[in-house]
Amino acid sequence: MAQAADVLEILEKNGHDAYFVGGCVRDLLCGHEIGDIDIATSATPDAVQKIFDKVIPVGLEHGTVIVRYAHQSYEVTTFRMDGDYSDQRHPDSVYFIQTIDEDLKRRDFTMNAMAMDKDGTIIDIYNGQQDIDSGLIRTVGNGHDRFKEDPLRIIRAVRFASQLGFSIAPDTLQAMLSVKQEIETIAIERIAHEMEKLFRGEHVQTGIHYLRETGIHNHLPVIKDFPHLMDRLPGPMRPLHSFGAVIAMLHRLEPAVSIQTWIKSWKCSNKVKQQAHELDAALARLQSEGLDRCLVYRLSDSCYKDFTVLGKFFSNVSITEKDIRDMKQLLPIKSKQDLAIDGNDIIHFFPDAKGGPWIGELLNDIEQEVIIGNLRNDKKAIRDWIK
Repeated sequence: MAQAADVLEILEKNGHDAYFVGGCVRDLLCGHEIGDIDIATSATPDAVQKIFDKVIPVGLEHGTVIVRYAHQSYEVTTFRMDGDYSDQRHPDSVYFIQTIDEDLKRRDFTMNAMAMDKDGTIIDIYNGQQDIDSGLIRTVGNGHDRFKEDPLRIIRAVRFASQLGFSIAPDTLQAMLSVKQEIETIAIERIAHEMEKLFRGEHVQTGIHYLRETGIHNHLPVIKDFPHLMDRLPGPMRPLHSFGAVIAMLHRLEPAVSIQTWIKSWKCSNKVKQQAHELDAALARLQSEGLDRCLVYRLSDSCYKDFTVLGKFFSNVSITEKDIRDMKQLLPIKSKQDLAIDGNDIIHFFPDAKGGPWIGELLNDIEQEVIIGNLRNDKKAIRDWIK
């Protein structure tokens, strides 16, 4: 954060107060790796744009800009007070203010409601440090009000429990229960983003515990129609690193719900859809054939980690990423592009044949034979095999 401190110093030299706020302060105090660095300042967005050369006005109506400094991006937001949240996500109005105290008051949890100046001095009005030391997730002020403003905070509380291994304070948990039905008003894309982080958490079993205890799962698409899924989750749960892996797992726990249904109901991207299908196919292959060449050939590097977790759960097979990489290293080809022939070669082999799907199908057969070692990846050997 030393480089980011320069941004604070520049703002101060121009007559404004400035602090690190939110997650970066929390992660610093927790001893965790710091991700995005957010800055709060008394400077208005106009003032910030005049002070720095490179500024991206991403949310001027809420006082937020992105400052590009020394090849890094910092979200800089003017101290503000929020009006009502009629859309349960964004305040209807914001009021720029000159002090940090009121700005911290609008934040969700005490551990996220701290500020730190460039010298490392912490402003902690709501005893966030004490709650971190006690391993507690607690709302700032009235929990019912905080969760009514934005019900996504209910799922964020569970997500933080999964990431940090903290307990949710009893009064905060009670407030979550009183408002949880509001979850159904949230855009599913926002929920999916939080759920992905929840399943990725190092203490994911704690997160699962709170999903069950609060009954939040009864307000989530698909799961609310198949609540027994929560009882079928592996225990203890290990982290999954993609939402595609989560969907593949849920599909295999309840095959009656197709991957396509999960994708559509949760409005997932094509990338997530591809990951889910790829992992599902790999798990099916593992159950029927074990860890063989075809499985390893089809499995993307990005799926290795999740495959080892799900493979252990569904097939009770202990596989390491090294096992997969070592086997892949021995494959004669790593992709179809490595084949010694292509479609043009096949057309050349059969000049009188009419083009069509048979060419692709033949290439797939050749690819399969090369992978399993029945055919040498050599143009002459392949031509002889074809004829």
